[in-house]
Amino acid sequence: MRARYGIPLKVTAGITAVGAVGLAYAAGFEARSFRLRRITVPVLPRGMRPLRVLQVSDIHMVSGQRKKRAWLQSLAALRPDFVVNTGDNLSDPEGVPEVLDALGPLLEYPGVYVFGSNDYYGPKLRNPARYLLEKAQGRHGLNGNAPAVGVVHNPWEQLRDGFDAAGWLDLTNTRDRLKLEGCEIAFTGLDDPHIKRDRYELVAGGPEKGADLSLAVVHAPYLRSLDAFTADGYPLILAGHTHGGQLCIPFYGALVTNCDLDTDRVKGLSTHTAEGSTSYLHVSAGCGTNRYTPVRFACPPEATLLTLTPKD
Repeated sequence: MRARYGIPLKVTAGITAVGAVGLAYAAGFEARSFRLRRITVPVLPRGMRPLRVLQVSDIHMVSGQRKKRAWLQSLAALRPDFVVNTGDNLSDPEGVPEVLDALGPLLEYPGVYVFGSNDYYGPKLRNPARYLLEKAQGRHGLNGNAPAVGVVHNPWEQLRDGFDAAGWLDLTNTRDRLKLEGCEIAFTGLDDPHIKRDRYELVAGGPEKGADLSLAVVHAPYLRSLDAFTADGYPLILAGHTHGGQLCIPFYGALVTNCDLDTDRVKGLSTHTAEGSTSYLHVSAGCGTNRYTPVRFACPPEATLLTLTPKD
């Protein structure tokens, strides 16, 4: 008769305890351990003064998140030249007033924004393992998946109206400009590729003549959008969406990006090359999470202060 070997009770208890501690850390500490990433990007014309750009992304506001609101409000003390919001502000249909309150001090500064899928639709409860399955199958968002059914519609119009009233520029599949002290910055933006709302044909043509700098802005860094921006000659692309992988393995990194971008560029500054041109790409890890998976591990929530400097 073959002997049966079970897992000792002490080992089982130990594994359970370690898992519980890890979950408590990921949900109770790291998800609220807000950080500021600081980077320098040499993209300005020679002789131009440096510009300080604050990028906020993936706030995923849920009613009652007081610490997140206070931290976002404190970012105004950085006194940026302008703010770039790369979407997914909401994770709760009731969250618009709290988003506008959290960003209130930053709305006093010039700014631009694009929306992400969670600004339009509320999140659904899903098994986190599906992200790994979709990565293996090459399916992300509505890109290869069936259209969303029975989703909650968020009041994104109220969010748009609040941003517009403060003077922030809506870059939804369009171009616009900010006039700052001593310079003029042109922007080209796309609606969210994750749900196939991007329409690059409406904004194609590359950087605008007469502007001191042209920047590209999109929520989800899908390769088709990065390729188009880069081939058109934009020096810097700003994106969010990935949450930096959200649940990462220490000393290894992210397992997924929730889009077709490789995990080596899941957050921070990198480059992208297409049709012989190269652009800088900055992907924000964001400062929130889906309300149904309020955890982060080895990937703290963040905003980024980018200092744009003249090219060497």
